[in-house]
Amino acid sequence: MNALSVGGHKALFVGGCVRDALLKRPVKELDIATPETPERVLTLLESAGLKAIKTGIEHGTVTAICDGISFQITTLRQDIETFGRYARVKYTHNWAKDAARRDLTLNALYCDIKGNVFDPLGGLSDLKAGRIRFVGDAQVRIKEDQLRLLRYFRFYAYYGRLPADEKALTACSQMASRIEKLSVERVWNELSRLLLAPNPASAVTLMQKHAILPYLLPEAIHCDILDRLVKLEKQTKTVPNYLRRIAVMVSLSREEACLLTKRFKFSKLDRKRFCILCDPPEWPNPKANLRQSRASFYRLGKELFTELVLIGAAKFPNDDWLALLDLSKKLSIPAFTVDGSDIVSMGIPVGPQVGKILQDVENWWINGDFKADRDDCLNYLQSIIT
Repeated sequence: MNALSVGGHKALFVGGCVRDALLKRPVKELDIATPETPERVLTLLESAGLKAIKTGIEHGTVTAICDGISFQITTLRQDIETFGRYARVKYTHNWAKDAARRDLTLNALYCDIKGNVFDPLGGLSDLKAGRIRFVGDAQVRIKEDQLRLLRYFRFYAYYGRLPADEKALTACSQMASRIEKLSVERVWNELSRLLLAPNPASAVTLMQKHAILPYLLPEAIHCDILDRLVKLEKQTKTVPNYLRRIAVMVSLSREEACLLTKRFKFSKLDRKRFCILCDPPEWPNPKANLRQSRASFYRLGKELFTELVLIGAAKFPNDDWLALLDLSKKLSIPAFTVDGSDIVSMGIPVGPQVGKILQDVENWWINGDFKADRDDCLNYLQSIIT
C-alpha cells in the first residue's frame, strides 16, 4: 500500500477482504483498487523492490507478491459495454463509477490501510443486516452477466438473512432461464460452493420457491431435508460435504445419479461416491441388533456407513440413527486374512471360481460375527473345496 501511494494516489482494499474483515471472518483473497494505470502500478511496485506479475494486465490487473502473499491490484474501471462474462472498460479516477460496475453492494466496500471504510453504495448497512442486494437495477446487473444470478444465491447462503430483497428475487425469478446459457462448469462451481456454506438450506429453499432450482438441479425435490441434515452435521461435528447434501435432496437410482454426475462433469471419485450415496448396496438399519450392525459396518466400510447414517437420520428422523453413529466410533473389526493365493494353493485353478469361493469364505466369517481366526477360515475353506 505504501508503494502504491508514492505516485500521489490513494489505494484501497476492496471487495471480499473488506467484507470478511468487517465480519471478523478469515480473509482469503486480497484485492486492491487504485486510480493508477497497470503500467504505472508495475513501475511503483518494482521501484519498491516488490515482485510484480502481469497476471491480467489487459484487464487492468497486476499481482503483487509481498512476504509470499498475493495481492490483486486493479485499476479503477467503468463499463462501456458488457458481453456476458466480459466487458469493454475504460480506466477512471472515479471511485463511485468503479463501485457501480460491481455485482452486489456488500462487494462494493473499500477501506484504506488504517481501516477507514469507504461505502459509496450502502453496502455496509446491507452487510450488517444480512441483506444481499444488487448494485443498481437487478435485471440490468443480471443481463450484463447471468452468472450473477447464481452468485446472488451463493452470497445469500454465506451472508444473507431473511427477509430476502424482493427486487433481487423478482429479477432472479424472471431471468432464471438465462442459467441455461451458462456452461455446466460455471453452474457447478457456484452450486458446489453454495452447498458448502455453513447452512445453505435457506438459499436453496428460496431458489425452489422462486422457480430457479429447476434450472440448476431439477432432481432436488426434498429441500426441506437439507435443513435437518445441516443440523445433524453441526450436532455431530461432521464436516460439510456437497455430495451428501445433494444426496438428501434427491431420490435417484444408481443410473439416474450417474446421469446427474455426468451432466455436472464430476470427477471420477465424486461420481462413484455420489452414485453409491444415492443407491447404496445396503443401508445401515437403526433397528438392527449389534451383530447385524457390525456386519453392515464391515461390508460398507466406515466412511460409507457414516455417510449413510447421516443421510438416513435426515430422511427418517423418527428412528435412532445417531446410535449407529456412536457405534461406528467404537467398532473394531479384525482384518479378513484369507486371500486368493490360499485357494489356489489348495488346487483351485486361477479364474472366476477363486473369487466366488473367497466370497463364500468371507460371508461365512462375517455371519460368524468375525470370531473365526485364520486357521478356522482355512479349515472352512478346505471343507467347501473338498
